[in-house]
Amino acid sequence: MRHWLIALALFCTGALAEPRDPGNHFFQPKLGDLKADLDAARTEGKRGILLMFEMDDCPFCKRMKQSVLNQSEVQDYYRRHFLIYAMDTKGDTPMTDFGGQDTTEKAFALNQRARATPAFIFYDLTGAPVARYTGATQTVEEFMQLGRYVAEGHYRNGPFSAYRRQSGTQ
Repeated sequence: MRHWLIALALFCTGALAEPRDPGNHFFQPKLGDLKADLDAARTEGKRGILLMFEMDDCPFCKRMKQSVLNQSEVQDYYRRHFLIYAMDTKGDTPMTDFGGQDTTEKAFALNQRARATPAFIFYDLTGAPVARYTGATQTVEEFMQLGRYVAEGHYRNGPFSAYRRQSGTQ
């Protein structure tokens, strides 16, 4: 009985929030035109665009989706501040880059130096990359810190590792 009450208390406080599918609640559907997406981000009052470069068989991408990107806190915060798209580093899907040039996801990933996955690259409202994080974060909180680092403009003051140290977390 006691364990049930503890679980109920945790659920009511949000500590056991039901995971949500990142495909529906984290990533936006791609239209394939990043230049047009910049206009949409400006219109919607976003801070920029976040691209997650991934591969189908990447275990670290899968871990991020199953343990971090599926959390409602992460989804709500990131969607409030960014347009978010998944990019297949091996994909032949046609797309338009930030400069209006036609390319493919694979060629764009190569051009952006997204060689390891997952690679999270944040772009400002001009399409310039402002922050990059390669690999899976250790925790939800670390990924939330990464979002705040970009959304609050801390990237202008130094690298994410320095921001984490100043924030008192490693």
